[in-house]
Amino acid sequence: MAALGAWGSAAVTARLSRVARALWGWRARRGLGQDAGAADDGKLPSLPLMDETVQNLLYKMTGLNLQKVFRPVKKELKPPKYKLMTEAQLEEATRKAIEEEEKLIMPPVLKEREPIDDVLAEDKFLEGTENKYVFTDLTYSIPPERFIVVREPNGVLRKATWEERDRMIQIFFPKEGRRVIPPVVFKDEHLGTVFRQDRHEDILNMCIAQFEPDSPDYIRVHHRTYDDIEKHAKYDLLRSTRHFGGMVWYLVNRKKTDGLLIDMIQRDLLDDATSLITLYHMLHPECQSAKEAKERKLQGVDLIKVFVKTESQKEGYIQLALQAYEEAMATSTAS
Repeated sequence: MAALGAWGSAAVTARLSRVARALWGWRARRGLGQDAGAADDGKLPSLPLMDETVQNLLYKMTGLNLQKVFRPVKKELKPPKYKLMTEAQLEEATRKAIEEEEKLIMPPVLKEREPIDDVLAEDKFLEGTENKYVFTDLTYSIPPERFIVVREPNGVLRKATWEERDRMIQIFFPKEGRRVIPPVVFKDEHLGTVFRQDRHEDILNMCIAQFEPDSPDYIRVHHRTYDDIEKHAKYDLLRSTRHFGGMVWYLVNRKKTDGLLIDMIQRDLLDDATSLITLYHMLHPECQSAKEAKERKLQGVDLIKVFVKTESQKEGYIQLALQAYEEAMATSTAS
């Protein structure tokens, strides 16, 4: 019999890893995001984020460090529960736990919503009222386009802006973890403090709870976070989290992959490095390395070398990282 207690033991971790690998394809097929990503100019990439090959690559690069995925979180202190299980029961319980685990499902990546600026009527006989009035459809089931209008003091009747809509919906239909007025931590002047504390994952989790995925604040906070990680090469903070795929998608779309490529090579994640370049070629098929890789059917280190030579802005750094990797592999093979 086996006791299912703390997740930290090597035996349980090994079993988790075996089951997790078996579920890899299942999780990838479920999907990492709910929509296509958008570039800074507002145009959608030619290849959608929901493409199955893209999702498989992103999930593979995300990794599955179970110690990190199932790490303890701050909750009300309760006594632990222990169960006696056979090996088969333990593996089945582990499989169900991972199936139900949503932490690595990538949040939506959407194009920024268009502003609402629709005037419905101008009633001059109502001009001069002291207050602004907001009228909200309180139908219990929430339709995609809940009708919310605003009567201005000058008599204008208009549709509510997105900010007004979000505020009213939160008042009448509150979502857990969301505030009517967003916390000041999301302001640009406070994000730097959060980043210096390496709380990138925390701020992204809070952002998902607070904002709709197509809102300007949601997109701004995500982009600022990804840029800070790229600037300081702190990629591992998001590895094995639901945010890693979105960061990779963002960096590849903007051709800012050199730092991440170096990080992968230095961590002996060569498969991830080749997946990164494969994704780069899928999103930028016009680049020289994509054409050369297709013609010569390059893989592994050869693929990386061609990419570095033709596309990288940090060729010297990546060459050194590759050289160190090849020397370590040669030493390991010799021993």
